[in-house]
Amino acid sequence: MRMKGFTLVEMLVALAVFALLAAAGVSVMAYATGSQGIAQARMARVADLQRMRALLEADLGQAVARRTRNNAGQPAVQAFTGSADPHAAVLFAFVRAGHDNPHGAPRASLQYVEYRLRDGRLQRSARPMLDGSRLDPPQTLIDGVHAARMLYRYQGQWLDGWPGGVDRVPEAVRLTLELDGFGVVEQWFLMPGQPT
Repeated sequence: MRMKGFTLVEMLVALAVFALLAAAGVSVMAYATGSQGIAQARMARVADLQRMRALLEADLGQAVARRTRNNAGQPAVQAFTGSADPHAAVLFAFVRAGHDNPHGAPRASLQYVEYRLRDGRLQRSARPMLDGSRLDPPQTLIDGVHAARMLYRYQGQWLDGWPGGVDRVPEAVRLTLELDGFGVVEQWFLMPGQPT
């Protein structure tokens, strides 16, 4: 009686085929995992951009023409500060209405906010009190900002800088950012009291 089985060569061929399939499977899994990480990072970046847009829209959409006083008691020259220089200390600053007060603290419903571009990050700062207080630590809205440009609409024209005024705010603000991963992103914000 003759016994049937596999030869050593057949076993080696089978093991080599299995090793190739296993290596291919590991490569596919590594690629899928890498792609998932890239997709998650991209989605997080999109979420940062959406949060930044929502906060800018909420702030600019509730801007009011009200001058403030700094912590030394000096009144601001204008109600809305808007720079044409992307390297300026403050890109734009203003007072906004609608400051939430869920605990009924003794303070105004108005809030002073500033937007700055510092070290490639767009930052927002606010004062805890409207007049005479220092800014809170800045909140980074988005990083990876290479350049920023602001235009302000006033009397039907787009201006590089805000001409100012003690009792007026722009009709609209156009903010153009050059961002890592997105390139140039242009956003337009209509200010309160303007027709849609």
